Amino acid sequence: MKTARINSRQTGPLSFASGRNGVRTSGFTLIEVMLAAVVLVFGITTAIVTLQRGLQSVDTARNLSHAAQVMQSEFEQLRLKNWSQLQALQAAADQTVITPAVPGAANASFTCVRTIRDFKDDMKEIVLVATWRGYDGREQTVRYLTRYGKSGLYDYFYTAH
Repeated sequence: MKTARINSRQTGPLSFASGRNGVRTSGFTLIEVMLAAVVLVFGITTAIVTLQRGLQSVDTARNLSHAAQVMQSEFEQLRLKNWSQLQALQAAADQTVITPAVPGAANASFTCVRTIRDFKDDMKEIVLVATWRGYDGREQTVRYLTRYGKSGLYDYFYTAH
């Protein structure tokens, strides 16, 4: 059985000897270590920013859900009123601020403003605007518009941030 002897001074693509006199060098250079540190810091920073934006999105979705609940509750009360009761609400105040009790919304203070105006002779326009401060401190709003006629209720929904 023949065994092959490997020359320690071999050069080429499979050679580990890169220093002088065939001395093997190991480890990374200072530039490689610094570059790896920069890449690592960039990766960690990107992960933190992504996490923060994800938390902001979750907070916005939760607050939109709470705002929808507040407005739905107010509209359920308005739907039970007849035409003369709506006229009395309209005559009482141009804008009415409704302060809802929102369970679970620790960092958001909701206000809801109701405005009733005459759209036509036989139709009233009711606008609810829910407002709160989001996770990032900016004011967020959701607006719900409906038209209430003597012959029925017409719903429209849109949001604005």
